[in-house]
Amino acid sequence: MEYLTPKQIVQQLDRYIIGQKEAKKSVAIALRNRYRRSLIDEKLREDITPKNIIMSGPTGVGKTEIARRLAKLVEAPFVKVEATKFTEVGYVGRDVESMVRDLVEAAIRMVKNKKMESIREKAEIAAENRILDVLLPTKKRKQTNPLGILFQSDEEIDTDYANEEEEATSLSMVNTREKFRQRLKLGTMEDTLIEIEVEDSKYSGIGFVPGIGNEDMLIQIQDVFGSIMPRKTKKKKTTIGEARRIFEQEEAQKLIDMDEVIEDATEAAEQHGIIFIDEIDKITGREMSSGPDVSREGVQRDILPIVEGTTVMTKYGPIKTDHILFIAAGAFHVSKMSDLIPELQGRFPIRVQLHNLTQENFEQILTQPENALLKQHRELMKVENIRLEFSQEAITEIARISYMLNQSSENIGARRLYTVMEKLMEDLSFNAEDLSGQDILIDAKYVKNALKELVYQEDINKFIL
Repeated sequence: MEYLTPKQIVQQLDRYIIGQKEAKKSVAIALRNRYRRSLIDEKLREDITPKNIIMSGPTGVGKTEIARRLAKLVEAPFVKVEATKFTEVGYVGRDVESMVRDLVEAAIRMVKNKKMESIREKAEIAAENRILDVLLPTKKRKQTNPLGILFQSDEEIDTDYANEEEEATSLSMVNTREKFRQRLKLGTMEDTLIEIEVEDSKYSGIGFVPGIGNEDMLIQIQDVFGSIMPRKTKKKKTTIGEARRIFEQEEAQKLIDMDEVIEDATEAAEQHGIIFIDEIDKITGREMSSGPDVSREGVQRDILPIVEGTTVMTKYGPIKTDHILFIAAGAFHVSKMSDLIPELQGRFPIRVQLHNLTQENFEQILTQPENALLKQHRELMKVENIRLEFSQEAITEIARISYMLNQSSENIGARRLYTVMEKLMEDLSFNAEDLSGQDILIDAKYVKNALKELVYQEDINKFIL
């Protein structure tokens, strides 16, 4: 992160997200401030808290994607929660701390994967040895009495010749083992079936406990019982390729120090974690109201201490939320940011307005990002041995129809492109096996013919009450 300036962060986000310069600028500054904070005096560092961000804008314009890509860019623990989850019937704001527990779990998965990557070579060697043990089971040596040398019987003396034969057999086994090892390295035995012993993932423990509505509590109870109960194994027939993957996972688990993983993960969650609270506009309630608005305001008050900074107990120990970056987002069609309770508004000092997507934006989304939709469809058709191309007129027409549908019906932002592209590719995908080996160019005429029904339906819907 220290090598990325705010301008560089924006450039990285531009690779995947079109437009929304203001929002990118705000999150880039927030991210860079975290790095600046890590270099200042420790006494002052504790008093510098992240400047939380609240985004306002219609659905499908990139709010979630900006936050997700930002976390991925700096490999920060990230979790997304829906604010409406805490307003469900019978829930009423209970256990909003679960978002912090989810963040810790995400941090542990992230750190664990890094550790597993660092010891991959050792795990591969151990897994290879286990496969060889299955293919060539070694004969267990007979246990001998340490005092047997002094008190050998005639029968035991005769076994010396047998031991010599065993040593010769053992030498032959070593040679055979090395031959098999070479074949495993070359990958010529990947489809061979073998029988291995694996841990039984099915846990016939406590199951569902009546009266416990808290899912996190139930999971923690199961974890405790699972660690007390001995691990069961079962025999499974599988290919050597699949057995290699299973054994590598098991061996990597043995090599990892989980205490170190938990320590690193909790620090990463506290100092670098990002929590994205979506649909925050759905929990706004106006003053002097009753009914569901009261519960929504209650949820805001429950979220407030988490955002403000508190200590949350998790099964991995206490987690402080003071330096977690919170990014909230909502469409704010019906309500306004000012409808949030003042205390919560104060905890989101940076406010960003995201704008509706234009037809030009749709064209850019189709072609410019590294994971652009047209690139995805080209690769999908390449699997069927079809070389697919789109003319510039076709791209413009797809963008025009998508923009028009958003304007005439519900505005769902960039997600409209998915609907349009799936309809456009429907016949081509269905008949792909008959078109194998061909070069296909999609032009404006093809787009109009393929999407005329979709456009017609939207035109008719305008006149239906």
